[in-house]
Amino acid sequence: MAVLLGVVFHAIGGFASGSFYLPYKKVRGWAWESYWLVGGLFSWLAAPLLLGSLTVSNLFGVLAQIPNETLLWTYFWGVLWGFGGLTFGLAMRYLGLSLGMAVTLGLCAVFGTLVPPIWQGEFGKLVSTTSGQVIMLGLAVCVLGISTCGIAGMMKERSLSDEQKKAVIAEFDIRKGLIVAVFSGIMSACFSFGLTAGQPIAALAVKAGTDPLYMNNAALVIILLGGLTTNAIWTIYLNIRNRTYTDYTNVSTPILTNIIFCALAGFTWYFQFFFYGMGDSKMGEYRFSGWTLHMAFIIAFSSFWGLYLHEWRGANKSTMRTITLGIGLVVFSTVVVGLGNYLAE
Repeated sequence: MAVLLGVVFHAIGGFASGSFYLPYKKVRGWAWESYWLVGGLFSWLAAPLLLGSLTVSNLFGVLAQIPNETLLWTYFWGVLWGFGGLTFGLAMRYLGLSLGMAVTLGLCAVFGTLVPPIWQGEFGKLVSTTSGQVIMLGLAVCVLGISTCGIAGMMKERSLSDEQKKAVIAEFDIRKGLIVAVFSGIMSACFSFGLTAGQPIAALAVKAGTDPLYMNNAALVIILLGGLTTNAIWTIYLNIRNRTYTDYTNVSTPILTNIIFCALAGFTWYFQFFFYGMGDSKMGEYRFSGWTLHMAFIIAFSSFWGLYLHEWRGANKSTMRTITLGIGLVVFSTVVVGLGNYLAE
């Protein structure tokens, strides 16, 4: 039941991540760097501090007791993850929600799942057990589903005219989008490494009286501070270079409404890792495999939104069958990974 509850928490987190970009579509009159920075202040600073304070016993006292080396490594992986988060938004712009999420997060799932056990010297143990082999099979199914989604994207590129592609995704560019998505997917996996590096923080939080269900919220404060650093430097640079810093005071735009939508996007984004942390605490010996579940659920929900928003409008039946198959494989992979965790228990 603990593993089943963990899968449910990962599904809720996946829904939050797969949906967070929707409020940004309601922002009017602001450049990308402006609404990305404002939303980031909510998702990477305000939300972690607020919800961390509400769920972690003596949050700042716990962080003050952590060795500097642990804080530095946790922050370091957050900074590297920030590059993935920064380019993640570009992937959505060039590929749309469904294809962009599938390619980016698929790669993120592979690296984020495999690297921690390899780094910790536990990969041999993983592949030598039945449960570990089932988890690896689930990961392979996930990669197959991602590859199928990528093929569907290329089929769409060939079958639609430029006008049709721009009608549903204004900046659709399969080549530029895939390059950005690959980079984003690899760098985004650093979040998983940050959680691994931050386990001593989680352990101390539990020792201080925090419910184990929320133990990762303390580490999230440090990881996301690293991500905020990367994103803030780049978006402020773009604000200055493009003179878009005037967006924040331009009364001809709905400033308050834009901030509200950015806040909604930011908090929705944060909830993906709030629930990821809760699911992570329930996954047992092979907790690292929860990363695959998390990524797969995000891909599934974002693909649903992509279809709902008609991002595949005009695509032929063969392309639609291919993207449906890809999404189905990704969803099925979560069942296989969940089975692997159940066998481990």
